[in-house]
Amino acid sequence: MSFRVQVNDRPFEEEPRAGQCLRTYLRERGWFGVKKGCDAGDCGACTVHVDGEPVHSCIYPAVRAEGRAVTTVEGLAAPGGELHPVQQRFLDAQGFQCGFCTAGFLMTTAALEAERGTAHDDGKLDDLPRAFKGNICRCTGYRAVEDAVRGVAHTERPCAGKAVGRSVGAPAGPQVVTGTARYTFDVQVPGLLHMKLLRSPHPHARILAIDTAAALRVPGVVAVFTHEDAPDTLYSSARHEHPTEDPDDTRVLDDVVRYVGQRVAAVVAESEQAAEEGCRRVEVTYEELPYVLDPEEAMGPGAPVIHAGKGPEVRIARVENNVAGEVHGEIGDVEAGFAEAAVVYEETFRTQRVQHASLETHGCVAYFEPREDGEGERLTVRSSTQTPFLTRRALCALYGLREDEVRVVAGRVGGGFGGKQEMLTEDVVTLAALRLRRPVKLEYTRAEQFYGATTRHPFTIGIKVGARADGTLTAVRMRVVANTGAYGNHGPAVMFHSVGESFAVYRAPHKKVDAYSVYTNAVPAGAFRGYGLGQVTFAVESAMDELARLLGMDPLELRERNIIGPGEGMHSPIGEEEDLHIASYGLDQCLAVVRKAIAEDRSAEDAPEGWLVGQGTAMAMIATGPPGGHYADARVSLLADGTYDIAVGTAEFGNGTTTVHQQITAGALGTTGDRITVRQSDTDVVRHDTGAFGSAGTVVAGKAVLLAASSLAERLRSFAARHTGVARHLCVLGAESVDCAGRSVPLKELYEAAHAAGAAEELAADGHWGGSPRSVAFNAQWFRVAVDPGSGEMRILRSVHAADAGKVMNPMQCRGQVEGGVAQALGATLFENVRIDGRGEVTTAAFRRYRLPQYADVPRTEVHFTETTDSIGPLGAKSMSESPFNPVPPAFANALRDATGIRFTEAPFTRDRVWLALDGLAHRPGGCA
Repeated sequence: MSFRVQVNDRPFEEEPRAGQCLRTYLRERGWFGVKKGCDAGDCGACTVHVDGEPVHSCIYPAVRAEGRAVTTVEGLAAPGGELHPVQQRFLDAQGFQCGFCTAGFLMTTAALEAERGTAHDDGKLDDLPRAFKGNICRCTGYRAVEDAVRGVAHTERPCAGKAVGRSVGAPAGPQVVTGTARYTFDVQVPGLLHMKLLRSPHPHARILAIDTAAALRVPGVVAVFTHEDAPDTLYSSARHEHPTEDPDDTRVLDDVVRYVGQRVAAVVAESEQAAEEGCRRVEVTYEELPYVLDPEEAMGPGAPVIHAGKGPEVRIARVENNVAGEVHGEIGDVEAGFAEAAVVYEETFRTQRVQHASLETHGCVAYFEPREDGEGERLTVRSSTQTPFLTRRALCALYGLREDEVRVVAGRVGGGFGGKQEMLTEDVVTLAALRLRRPVKLEYTRAEQFYGATTRHPFTIGIKVGARADGTLTAVRMRVVANTGAYGNHGPAVMFHSVGESFAVYRAPHKKVDAYSVYTNAVPAGAFRGYGLGQVTFAVESAMDELARLLGMDPLELRERNIIGPGEGMHSPIGEEEDLHIASYGLDQCLAVVRKAIAEDRSAEDAPEGWLVGQGTAMAMIATGPPGGHYADARVSLLADGTYDIAVGTAEFGNGTTTVHQQITAGALGTTGDRITVRQSDTDVVRHDTGAFGSAGTVVAGKAVLLAASSLAERLRSFAARHTGVARHLCVLGAESVDCAGRSVPLKELYEAAHAAGAAEELAADGHWGGSPRSVAFNAQWFRVAVDPGSGEMRILRSVHAADAGKVMNPMQCRGQVEGGVAQALGATLFENVRIDGRGEVTTAAFRRYRLPQYADVPRTEVHFTETTDSIGPLGAKSMSESPFNPVPPAFANALRDATGIRFTEAPFTRDRVWLALDGLAHRPGGCA
């Protein structure tokens, strides 16, 4: 057949492959702005125009584009480079965070705007929930997207040296809105091989034999790797600065599979289609073994031992009981404390599995490039990771390589939320690349993201809390069981963190905890926003609300009576962390924001007639960084053209750290952000960086950048003084020059003079920060909700969030982090649930079956920042990436309880669950659901 298509006004005549979708056809020709997010037409990240009509190119057959004009996001701008008005509005409003979904929103908006005033205009732009029903954003919470569509600008352009505290746009913003920002797979690698994984159909089985002969006969298949090809070394897929935090219970490819979806073999071929067919041809003989899915049963006598035969060297707490880790502790005597109490509340709360659902799936590409010294080659792994340096360290340990033989680099990362604090693809791709000496790519499908990646830990929390008649707490006791799934990556650490700040935020003389991280034959859990704290906060804040009801006390007053105050020690039964301090205190201000909102609120008037209305509050505290050390190196340099360069290891995935690092540097050097470039997330650019997790991007890497930039400022002033003969204190750095007592010395001149004087070392400075000491951040959330008793439908009438972020480095970005955290938490509260069947197989392995928050689901949250300045964080800042999530589920639960009279103890609070509880209430007053 003859085939011809116009793409962005360029003709293409290559025929598509049989069954090829338009998305892959376009990407294979270099149009990388067309993203892969779902494989099923659910997320909209692949949206393009075909003859002006927006289509999801992942489900649009490429052959149907024959004779048509296709426009991608790269083709929206005018030929001279002038941005399309929609692109400009998204840039001015910063209607994105990670940016992976942005092209889809841009293309949808542009198409609808083109219809304005025509016969095809059906008013969608006046009804954005309908307009964006085919587009998903996991990061923003959608407010920024709405502002972009409506033309509400937020970005500022501060003068030199005044960037900190201003709403400066992201440095990569122009690339994001034009589709030229480069994510993991937005590169063309010659000679690329493709990997696909054969996965286990059994929850627990021993592999007796694998026959790969038929697979190797498939045209295009190059190799098949099994456990016989993999190193025997045990490791953890979790990435931590200290690997001993996690049990070493994992092999690259194992001869025992422990959950449905575990990888069994890796097929490498010249095309994805050949690799997929190769997987279908691999013949595996299994011996099925007993399995267990319930963590309580897994700890009990007679349960199958999931990691049988592994010794103490792998650091599993109790192999024979399937306990990956545990912690027990008591302050005082809780039984005596309960005896002193006038009221006692006791209940069990449960949280579910939640998928990170970052729109860019896990994956990497490994290839060889010449070494800088010209001595042979080294391996480069380009990965969608939050931890390039820790991944390099793990790969070197696994394959016996030196660090100078491996480079790990992350492009722009399309969302993380903790899920990419793992090594899930790099290990097996490196195995293939080292054996074949050719480039190899593995990119997860959306289904694999559900059953082959990790989830949030499901928790069961038994809590008992007592108080005197005046509301003073006397005792708190918790029993916590976290289901870590088949492997212990992050399991003990999440369990340990979950019972830290959640206990410490309230004063009580008697506290006790027994907590367990337990193996089951289910998809592994891992790091997720909040790192266990959100699960336990759900129980604690729900219990505090019920305690207030038993006491007949205002729930806010009960909290205010018992929260820790400025300068107080933070006491948890797991022990005190000596480097953790209240270096600034804004919790009182957070609660004051909520109290004011309640007093002034009139949103109940907006509830439909006959609906039940209620309001609820919750609060949370979180450490501004992980314990045990979190390290960052940074280097700031003056370049020959008089601009600056920042080299820093932390990755950018919508967390905004790149913008903050640029702002910090601009402030220290008296310049503007457009004169600063940032090189990041590459093991070549600095000595070390632990990674972009634990909310460390600002408070750790940002601190290292501040130290480097401040040191460089001192060096430049000192050299300028020597160069001009002017006193150092009279030398003032400006945007493009140094003012030396009235004489303006261009920075380019200073650079040349330093080199001429043999003082090039004065043109760069290094900074290092070790992540300790640490401070704490506070958040409070308030909702007013309405519930239809006839259907269980719930509406949020008003949402208010107060955040203690210290000195807010970038109000626009920080507000976006809060809004995104609230939106993601609402998904976990209302409908998100990774369901498994009776064999542990995931049954919700697609967005349309899983149910992510869409535009219509997310309210516009009012965000308020407290006025605090932290004595530890850089320039007074604190972290604000994870913490907004934590108070949202209990605040909603408390509002639902207020509206319905029912305490819902198990998330998510789905509409059918609410209706069934209300229907049951009509026949039996009171109770829990």
